[in-house]
Amino acid sequence: MYGGHITDDWDRRTNNTYLKVLIKPKILENMNLTLAPGFRSPDPNKFNRADYVKYVDEKLPPEIPQMFGLHPNAEIGYLTNLGETLFSTIQQCSGGAGGGGGSKKDQVVKELIDRFLDQLQGAEFIMIEINARATEKTPYVVVCIQECERMNILVGMITQTLVDLDAGLKGQLNITDDMEALANSMFLNKPPAIWVKYAYFSNKDLINWFEDLLLRITQLQEYAEELLTPKSLWISGLFNPMSFITAIMQVTARRDGLPLDNMTLETSVTNTKDPTEITENAENGAYIHGFCLEGAAWELGRAPDQGNLCDMMLKDLHPELPVMHIKAIPREKQVLLGMYKCPVY
Repeated sequence: MYGGHITDDWDRRTNNTYLKVLIKPKILENMNLTLAPGFRSPDPNKFNRADYVKYVDEKLPPEIPQMFGLHPNAEIGYLTNLGETLFSTIQQCSGGAGGGGGSKKDQVVKELIDRFLDQLQGAEFIMIEINARATEKTPYVVVCIQECERMNILVGMITQTLVDLDAGLKGQLNITDDMEALANSMFLNKPPAIWVKYAYFSNKDLINWFEDLLLRITQLQEYAEELLTPKSLWISGLFNPMSFITAIMQVTARRDGLPLDNMTLETSVTNTKDPTEITENAENGAYIHGFCLEGAAWELGRAPDQGNLCDMMLKDLHPELPVMHIKAIPREKQVLLGMYKCPVY
């Protein structure tokens, strides 16, 4: 699978895991090793190459996720993506066809324009007032200001393009290529490319994308009101989540007089699934939520911070982690025993 293209530590770790699980002396010793469910390793003393080929052709069971060491949920995700791609392609091909289709499209787009513009009223942040309240620009305050500025750019772009498109549909402006592309995307329930250019990465359809945008605005409004870090921050609701993580390290380094280059993160998962149950800010570091798991689930522990990763639950593809406590510590104090080094995207 890798063919020599091991480009980083994660590739090496994955490749080593495959080798450790699959490349075993038992393969050549006896038939006790199961290569896949219902597919045992044959006796090498009795098999030549032709026998192996015949054995694979006749005995190889149907392909299922378990054959590749995957959870049954892997097939659910694959089939879901396949279905969504198929119907999205059909929808795009038939989107503008048919007599009277144009009037229906214009009606759908007009309803979305009115709805979106109404929900975005008052969403713009007044940066002069926010900067005036920011008497002490701590790293957390800087993160808030940067996020508000980026949100203003996105909201301004959405509002302006919707107003222009509305005027175009009314005949007050000529319909441009950008307006046509915007209307097509809205009709197909896809986030328009001109908005995505100024937004954050997301795979949601337009309706869910816009609801997600409103939630992000709400969190930023609460954050900017007093410039106080939320008791538990929805980390995936930021344009640049890593900036908040860096801010945790900067605050700790300044407070303790430690070099920032020597800081690392210590992460623990609490037993609190509902972020609203967090009543106070963390004394050290910060509480965050919004992380989802892929290929695993989380089992709550009997005591705080004692939960653990476990196998996925059937049909639950991306379970959300409970509230996490992140703090910065010197590298020499980092403990890896009993901890799982998890890639985060």
